[in-house]
Amino acid sequence: MPIKTHTPRNSQPKNGLERAAYPVLSDDHVALLESVGERRILEPGAVVFEVGQDSYDFHHLVSGSMNVIDRTDGHVVVTVSAPNFIGELGMLMGQRTFFASEVREKAEVITVGNQALRELIATHPEFSDIIVTAFAARRRLIMEWGEGRLTIVGDATNRRTLRMLEFATRSLVPHRFVDRSNPDAVKALDHHCALPEADAIALIGNDEMLVNPTTREVAAALGLDLEAKADTLFDVLVVGAGPAGLAASVYSASEGLNVITIEDTAIGGQAGTSSRIENYLGFPRGISGADLAYLGEVQAVKFGARFTVPRRASKLHCKGDHYEVELDDGSCIRARAVVLANGVQYQRLPLDDLERLEGHGVYYAATELEARFCKNTEVVIIGGGNSAGQAAMFLSRHARHVHLVVRRDGLSETMSSYLSTRIMNDPSITLHPQSEVCHLTGETRLESLTLKNRQTGNKTEIDSQALFIMIGAAPNTGWLEGQVLLDGKGFIKTGGDVSLETRGYATSKPGIYAVGDIRSGSVKRVASAVGEGSVVVSAVHTYLADA
Repeated sequence: MPIKTHTPRNSQPKNGLERAAYPVLSDDHVALLESVGERRILEPGAVVFEVGQDSYDFHHLVSGSMNVIDRTDGHVVVTVSAPNFIGELGMLMGQRTFFASEVREKAEVITVGNQALRELIATHPEFSDIIVTAFAARRRLIMEWGEGRLTIVGDATNRRTLRMLEFATRSLVPHRFVDRSNPDAVKALDHHCALPEADAIALIGNDEMLVNPTTREVAAALGLDLEAKADTLFDVLVVGAGPAGLAASVYSASEGLNVITIEDTAIGGQAGTSSRIENYLGFPRGISGADLAYLGEVQAVKFGARFTVPRRASKLHCKGDHYEVELDDGSCIRARAVVLANGVQYQRLPLDDLERLEGHGVYYAATELEARFCKNTEVVIIGGGNSAGQAAMFLSRHARHVHLVVRRDGLSETMSSYLSTRIMNDPSITLHPQSEVCHLTGETRLESLTLKNRQTGNKTEIDSQALFIMIGAAPNTGWLEGQVLLDGKGFIKTGGDVSLETRGYATSKPGIYAVGDIRSGSVKRVASAVGEGSVVVSAVHTYLADA
């Protein structure tokens, strides 16, 4: 495993994020901890928690200090000194520990059990704000530091490597990345474990190697693939963790419902790939889809919601007084009510070699990961919606030039005015109306593509190593065929589209609701999805009370 020179960090704050991560609790909050906890003395070297534990207790340091240690190579990630506390976001998410912790200097601590901590967070708002904010900031810091049990090895242009990096980055899984093109970094790894030739390798700690794994296998190895016990009956199962699903999770949990949310890719869904959302209420400077999703997840976890990623729903079964959703690994989650919020996905184009070049120059998201491949090249984006517009503005800061290709005459019918105006006035972006991509060229990766004007038939070849496809909205409803009523395009019918007696976001099955982009007639915007996910909980509550 990698040998690196590490400088132990201390919990004394140095910048804004670190100040948020390591706050000093007030005397009142310390007294609150003591009311449900126990004062203890811990000697130097005592292990507070170990790597891979399912849960661990909360420790507030009255005196002394503790080291948080990466067992991969034994280095100290951070030293936490009194007056402060040990813990991070995984403590509330049911995730196994990424690191270990040992007492550095003799410490007096107040120890609070995990469940007792959750109850304090649920019942004391000011205390909750401090602890949850600190835990969330610590996860951010770990990501920035490149720490964690997971080391991803591969070629950054390889689709398997890219998929794994996308999962780890968007799911905020602490990780390191070793690019095969860096011989020194690979040699350092080879010194500790022989690396086979493979598209992608995941090293878990210092004792497990996964060759060309799926994201599910990586999540399971890290203990992140939260499994619902077969005998657990949840009040609400939310399928999909995009804006609508996250909102439904937050409001369900805040109303005291026992809720679990599944997502097959990463928290945030398709919206999580948006580089910047500027027309969402309360964020005048804009916010990335990933950050908005992260804040939503933290908020839901704060109220007690549970998430399991990556998990794909494959079948829906009615079991009398409850529903069972079968997952793609054969396991089932049982719930009294189901909120379907698993959204849509971009459609594939009928182009030769498209599948072969996906991940090798053809992409369906425009994040920092993909932006790395846009330097010194012409970027082509297909699509006229807000996601395509946001991608164009974002990638124009990285690429030599951006070409936006749409089949319509312009952008006014499909894109928000503020975005279309910017695009039309940006010299680094060229709009190609009434056009389509008709041919791709490239052996191992995309090298060029051909545009065709649909009116004149004229063709234009563009040397490009980055094509972003952001068109169409194919609903993820194939697994629901025959279970709930769908419209002609596969979207779920709700309310009056089902019958005169059906209200709001209810589907044709009692206790099953649909919100967000997957719902027939929905407005494909983040704000409306959040609104639907919030409002539907009232109907869920009424249904559960009457059931």
